[in-house]
Amino acid sequence: MSQVIKNLASGPVPPYVATSYVTDVNSPSVPIANVENVLGGTTSINNNKGIQTDGSSGSNTLTVQLTNRFQNSVTTNNATPTTISTFPMGAVPGVYTFDINIAAFDTTDTLGTGFSVFTSVRTTGAAGTICGSPDIIANPESATIQPATVTVSVSGNNFLIQVVGIAATTIDWNSITNYVFVS
Repeated sequence: MSQVIKNLASGPVPPYVATSYVTDVNSPSVPIANVENVLGGTTSINNNKGIQTDGSSGSNTLTVQLTNRFQNSVTTNNATPTTISTFPMGAVPGVYTFDINIAAFDTTDTLGTGFSVFTSVRTTGAAGTICGSPDIIANPESATIQPATVTVSVSGNNFLIQVVGIAATTIDWNSITNYVFVS
């Protein structure tokens, strides 16, 4: 191991290592033995900037998070409606718009389909109501997978995304939802 001895009387001073990083939530993040872990992540927290930093309350992990986003996956093997995502809308009255993208892979017949759903929901803070009719675009690979569908609804003050598979067919579903909220 080599060592460098710097004469502080001449030349620039060596750089300092930060001892903490201020973050948007759970601040600060504090390096341990000069090591700071910087990770990526997502959160369903409402933040109009679309991004925030989380300092994990003093640990040495700083997470850069995409906000206003949630994702889930589920597998179906029948034609029963199955909830892929439940989003609690909270106690503040207002309106949400949801932009949902869902990919489905039929592992039984090796076929695929995709869905794009746009909808808005008003909440009183205790109960939700879908505004108008949701726009649902389906892109099935063939008529064989076309019976697979997506629906959205409200139960109490929860927004639900449901998928309906096909009898005796295994389908893997994955969804990513982005939202905007105003109160």
